[in-house]
Amino acid sequence: MLGTAVLDAVTGPQYNLLPVYAAGPAIASARGPVRDVAAMGGLAVLLCLVFAWKADRFGHLRMWVALFAIAYVTLASAYAAWARLKVERRLVDVRDVARTLEDVLFTPVPPAIGPVRLGTSYVSAGRATRIGGDLYDVEECSGGVRVVVGDVQGKGLETVRCASVVLTAFREAAPGAGELSDVGGRIEAALERRTDGGRFVTAILAEIGRDGGLLVHNHGHPPPLLRTRDGEVVAVASGEPGPPFGLTVLTGPAGLRDSVTRATLHVGDRLFFYTDGLSEARDDEGRFYPVRERVTPLLTADEPEDVLRLVRADVAAFTGAPPDDDSALLLVEFRGSA
Repeated sequence: MLGTAVLDAVTGPQYNLLPVYAAGPAIASARGPVRDVAAMGGLAVLLCLVFAWKADRFGHLRMWVALFAIAYVTLASAYAAWARLKVERRLVDVRDVARTLEDVLFTPVPPAIGPVRLGTSYVSAGRATRIGGDLYDVEECSGGVRVVVGDVQGKGLETVRCASVVLTAFREAAPGAGELSDVGGRIEAALERRTDGGRFVTAILAEIGRDGGLLVHNHGHPPPLLRTRDGEVVAVASGEPGPPFGLTVLTGPAGLRDSVTRATLHVGDRLFFYTDGLSEARDDEGRFYPVRERVTPLLTADEPEDVLRLVRADVAAFTGAPPDDDSALLLVEFRGSA
């Protein structure tokens, strides 16, 4: 409006810019409340009258047409601002509910549980949500801790629902189930009961004992990396990966027990779990992020959280673009009996 007034003053009375002042309340409706629209409408009327008098057009038809246009646009803009604010309030309520549900779904993992220290990192590719179809959790059990890291096939809100089913089943079963395979069975049963069966979940189930015993069940998921205290980095891979959760009907119940890897951890050993949002990140030439090659030197950082921050920064430098897929990272450091 100031620009219009300056232009009106510079061009002189031969131009008719009076109706242009209606742009003020129209623009105000895009950002401000109704009172701002009304204030801009009043200012537009004042400027219109001043410049009509200055151009010796006070009381002329052009002035009345301009005033009518300003009044009409101000009323319409006030309604638009009211409707916009109403929608924004609803969106705020929906966002608060979504964030509450996200916090319930992904409860913060403490920095230490039982015999391990932990670091976690989650990045969602969705702009409107902080979480997606990837998942992780750690629960203490009588023998140590149990870990799940997984990735729901597909994208969208249905993947979040499926992830919540897996996490709920894991949290219920992990602390008290006798065998790690029983935890997997509970997850499989929950997916069968509470989803439409249209999605599967790749996952790693792991158990770390207080004595350092490591048990890993791989359900079609990228294997974690183990960095030993002497600096060697190996993939904790199974010779026969089991089917993802949701597809064990192809192998029967025995499929939950076939993919087993056992090892022994020593104080200072670290396990790096990740989802395919990391391994399938690409650079501008279409090359996949080489997880083992690039993550290995980063696993030496002092704190687990520092390791994951370095990994995130390295992936961003490699791809040169925002993430296009969800990714979950979990670093577990064995510290011995607590």
